[in-house]
Amino acid sequence: MTVLEPGSFLADLTPDERTELERRGRIRDFGRGEILFSEGETTNWVAVLLKGRVKAFSYREHGGEALLAVRGPGSLLGEVAAIDGLPRSATVATLEPAQALALTADEFMGFLRAHGRVSILIMQTLCQRWRDADRKRIEFGMFDATGRVAQRLVELAERFGVPHERESVRITLNLSQEELAGWVGASREAVSKALRTLRAHGWIETGRRSVIVHDLQALRRHAR
Repeated sequence: MTVLEPGSFLADLTPDERTELERRGRIRDFGRGEILFSEGETTNWVAVLLKGRVKAFSYREHGGEALLAVRGPGSLLGEVAAIDGLPRSATVATLEPAQALALTADEFMGFLRAHGRVSILIMQTLCQRWRDADRKRIEFGMFDATGRVAQRLVELAERFGVPHERESVRITLNLSQEELAGWVGASREAVSKALRTLRAHGWIETGRRSVIVHDLQALRRHAR
């Protein structure tokens, strides 16, 4: 059974609302690295992530990706373009094999018109994302690369961490250093140096696309 992210769109629906949503949509499967939406395109469908995890990103002017968010099971994807009818503001691609419930924009808007409470949930979610974006902009001005890497590792450990040996936490989301660099707004070299610093303190252990957090409290303190 898929575990939905707490506070995600699907997790906040009532059983009746979820049944109605599933009745209107259809299941689609995606392989790792497959693109659901492309920045700038005009498409008329919405996805509710059922399994797997995806990243939302924008291409940088001088190459590379600026990672905007990572979404897990239960997340609603592509709703803004369905609501305002404008081109996609970001590219969304899978980080691992995934499954989603797909609805056309008309099906999705029909669902919202029939369930006013769900419209309020979406408004709350969008407000939360705007606040999070504002917080990250403040972080860029207040913290160096090591501090921002520590902040993202804390977020990953809290959202995608599982207990490891003793009191350690293993992050189950396999981000590359390039993807992490795009998320914290730093170069790959700066992120590599930040990870070395955190390893030297004994707070984390890293491998190929893997991170084990040995001292989450120390990371939290450094992130503040």
